[in-house]
Amino acid sequence: MVNATLHYYYDPLCGWCYGAAPLLAAAANVAGLAIALHAGAMMSGPNRQPVTPQLRQYVMGHDQRIQQLTGQPFGDGYFNGLLLDNTAVFDSTPPTLAILAAQTLGVDGLTMLHRLQQAHYVDGQRIADLPVLQQVAIELGLDGAAFAAEYPRQQGEFAAHVGRSHRDMATHGLRGFPSLLLELNGQLQRLELSPYLGKPDAFAGYLQGLLAGAANLGVAEAPLCTPDGCQ
Repeated sequence: MVNATLHYYYDPLCGWCYGAAPLLAAAANVAGLAIALHAGAMMSGPNRQPVTPQLRQYVMGHDQRIQQLTGQPFGDGYFNGLLLDNTAVFDSTPPTLAILAAQTLGVDGLTMLHRLQQAHYVDGQRIADLPVLQQVAIELGLDGAAFAAEYPRQQGEFAAHVGRSHRDMATHGLRGFPSLLLELNGQLQRLELSPYLGKPDAFAGYLQGLLAGAANLGVAEAPLCTPDGCQ
């Protein structure tokens, strides 16, 4: 039996992570494969940004490219609502805390991430605002009061979680979001997402092949990663 975990390095406000969401959803349905989320805090702290015309112009160019390559929808509420709201702030910390809180309370973290991505990129909701996060949690079946109590508790875990993510990425040569490491029987290898953007079924088949190969032959001749880096 193969011990397999897909380690996903992401940010809730990363447009390419939204573009890759169907691939992660497909991976979640691969039998025998666990998924571990590792948040990167791309737009946290001093990197949080208010919505400005300059930010809108910058992200729209990327978002249109993402939509073209992946087929992921970007809603009018996002392009002509949120991106025109100069009172909104893009901050990765609140949605990351919401994902950590949801996981603690028994909701799959990837499910929470994908729902928040939809709220942001399709509905144009302000996912840095706690009432929005709480409503999403309720929609996913969590008790609103329990979520509101767990959310601030995760603030104490946030820095350590992000620090581990950044150390892992540096160790294994991961240079941005989204990034993947596949762990098979304790050995790690980098996976490239870009060839599979817009092709979730092909990505699931690729993962199934890797797991089958590991089961039959062991994890041999794969690009392995150790604490000293990746070969």
